[in-house]
Amino acid sequence: MARAGSPPGFAHSVSLRLPALRGRHQWTGEAGSTVSPDKAAVVATGGVRTLLRLEGAAVLGVALAAYAQFGAGWGVFALWLLAPDLSLLGYLAGPRTGAALYNAAHSYVGPVLLLALGVLAAMPWAVAGSLIWLAHIGMDHALGYGLKYASGFAVTHLGRIGKADPW
Repeated sequence: MARAGSPPGFAHSVSLRLPALRGRHQWTGEAGSTVSPDKAAVVATGGVRTLLRLEGAAVLGVALAAYAQFGAGWGVFALWLLAPDLSLLGYLAGPRTGAALYNAAHSYVGPVLLLALGVLAAMPWAVAGSLIWLAHIGMDHALGYGLKYASGFAVTHLGRIGKADPW
């Protein structure tokens, strides 16, 4: 039983005069967060990372073989191969916008839809463009350049880009 004048139940162990604990928020960028932007990104490590890079190499190889069979010119291929990297200009507007534009240009969704359109509508330019686009994405993934996180250009789903790669 509580004595007269003592706080009821559990209140004796809780001080209402203490400030709120720091680190109570678990979202990056929120006031009091203990989650740093670099640690907030979930990246592939070890065998999963290797498998994703091999997957990129396979996409590159298949896209190159299909393009060779398709019969389009290699000059066109060389001209357009790095076109998806123009999406890097989005980083001039900030890391969130840059990551969104880069990821839109480096996801398999766009080129696969373009390939389907080209095949179904008999549009050779769409087939050639989608194969070049797929080759670019496969090359990037094989080299370790993955989809970007808004926390910074160097943080990708395949690990950190640069000299200090802790993964």
